[in-house]
Amino acid sequence: MPNPHRTDVPDLSTVWLRVFLEVARHGSFTVASRALGWTQSAVSRQISSLEGALGGAPLFDRLPRGVRLTEAGRALVPHAEAVTGALHTAARELAALRELAGGRLRFGAFPTADAALVPHALGVFGSRHPGVRVSREEGLTPALLDRLVEGRLDLAVVSTTSGAPLSSYELRHLLDESLYVAVPAGHPLAGGGPVRLGRLAGADWISGSPRPEGTLLDAALRQGFRPRIAHVVGEWTAKQGYVAAGLGVALVPALAAESVRPDIALLPVLDEGAPARAVYAATVRGRSLPPAAEAFVGALREAAGRIPRTPATLA
Repeated sequence: MPNPHRTDVPDLSTVWLRVFLEVARHGSFTVASRALGWTQSAVSRQISSLEGALGGAPLFDRLPRGVRLTEAGRALVPHAEAVTGALHTAARELAALRELAGGRLRFGAFPTADAALVPHALGVFGSRHPGVRVSREEGLTPALLDRLVEGRLDLAVVSTTSGAPLSSYELRHLLDESLYVAVPAGHPLAGGGPVRLGRLAGADWISGSPRPEGTLLDAALRQGFRPRIAHVVGEWTAKQGYVAAGLGVALVPALAAESVRPDIALLPVLDEGAPARAVYAATVRGRSLPPAAEAFVGALREAAGRIPRTPATLA
């Protein structure tokens, strides 16, 4: 049964509304046709079509000289202005998105990416696109991937360290990281060259997890020993304090190598296996990437080029 309170939305052309407003503004079909660059008969046809779509009531009284809005025409003017104004606003906003003069960027990154990669990328991106609103979240790769799927992030800077499955995501490669081992400045190996982790098999280790699996210490497992984790410390600044105090050694990814304290020495790790970890900008496969996110991937790649690379294999 039809709903007696429902009014069907008329099937109108926005061109009709534009012509209607032009005629109403000038009070003349002739002047409106010149302003639009149309013939007068074309303008008249548009108005007739609009009147027909709205039930047939005339919108203008035709006078000997010009035209005048009828009551129906006066009632339509604010609605026509609202519709055309909304369309103009939509067009401007869409143009701003395309041209990166507006819009937003929502991204997340794992903690060590915030040491150098993300700040460099944000600096580049912000200088080029100051009109884009940027929001950032920090988290571990599995949590960031969940946020991506939920639609709360446009992209996430993630790594392969956690072992989180990445095959269902669109991955844009940023860099492959080599590793350093952090030792106290007075350590016998400090000041030396690259080392194999096996030389530190008997050392106490400081790690963010009590188990090496799924962490940077997977590199130790690849070299045939299970590291003795003496202290579980999650925050990188605190890890440095433990190393400096002589409480153990720790692995440091290249992304964090720029921010070490002066009483710590970094030794490049020789690893004949795969790179310690790969870093990607991840997005949800099949989901359109906003222009701002696409541009930020470019900024991340530029920033990745500034990260020091140390050979992680023997010559």
